[in-house]
Amino acid sequence: MRRLPQWFNVPHRFAKELRVIRPRALEIRFRGARLTGRPFRQTGTHATSAQFAFQYSYARFPGDAAFSIAIPYIRNVKILISNDDGYRSRGIRLLKEALAALAEVTVVAPDRNRSGASNSLTLDVPLRVFESEPGVYYVQGTPTDCVHLAISGLFDYEHDMVVSGINDGANLGDDVLYSGTVAAAIEGRFLGLPTVAISLCTAHDEEAHFETAAQVARQLVGQLVQTRLEPTLILNVNVPNVPFAALRGWRSTRLGFRHRSEPILPARDPRGRPVYWVGLAGQQQDAGPGTDFEAIAQGYVSVTPLQIDLTRHSALPGLQHWLEGIHG
Repeated sequence: MRRLPQWFNVPHRFAKELRVIRPRALEIRFRGARLTGRPFRQTGTHATSAQFAFQYSYARFPGDAAFSIAIPYIRNVKILISNDDGYRSRGIRLLKEALAALAEVTVVAPDRNRSGASNSLTLDVPLRVFESEPGVYYVQGTPTDCVHLAISGLFDYEHDMVVSGINDGANLGDDVLYSGTVAAAIEGRFLGLPTVAISLCTAHDEEAHFETAAQVARQLVGQLVQTRLEPTLILNVNVPNVPFAALRGWRSTRLGFRHRSEPILPARDPRGRPVYWVGLAGQQQDAGPGTDFEAIAQGYVSVTPLQIDLTRHSALPGLQHWLEGIHG
């Protein structure tokens, strides 16, 4: 196979005779004749290059037997990266570097730390987008704002995947309901893309091994690019805060549960007025076999498949019976 100008691969025996005329229209010339292709197969957007094959037929003179060739249209996979720690965080910089080896990456992230923003959209004021360097943009908004803007018209091209992270701190169990990191991935899924949220389970008194999480991200996203999963899944990935060589492997997990949060922390501002800090997350309540808590405690990368549907389907029949007891 010999590559012709950017768009086509063709058998080498035709390479010198095929000339791209209008590549976007997939029209070529062959031995003086114009050929216009028609699409006949799409191999999808979860390969190292997204391939769209087009079938061409050619007969030099009327009545000649026609032959056909298939020419794939190739484009690179494009990954959107976001987070909730802000565009200048160490985690997102290392994630960008790690995934740049797999795809074209674009960063759209908040201008500052927006941890705990969950799935909030900014609706009361317009959003401003700034470019800090080529391919890196920051938004005066939430992680959900960032992903929504990037997928819904900010760029003149489409993304194939959203990867959110690397979060400075775990997103285990109930954390996913508050996490801006997970929310960015959820917004990508709402808008039709496969998504991954990656968090490093750091503690305040220890060194953060972001390089470990970046290498995990590269391996996992590489696998996802090559082998598709069910498209409705959101992968919530938590990485133990250890050197990469110390990881014990990978575990598919379910969400555990925490106890209720710690009490709020009252304080005073400089003018003596009362203010309050939200208390710390509760301790582990359900951290048993199969949970994300257990996997992290044992040194495994935890990968939890999430879904958007929050309906408790098993409760529907009982709820309907209960509703029928209401007399208006």
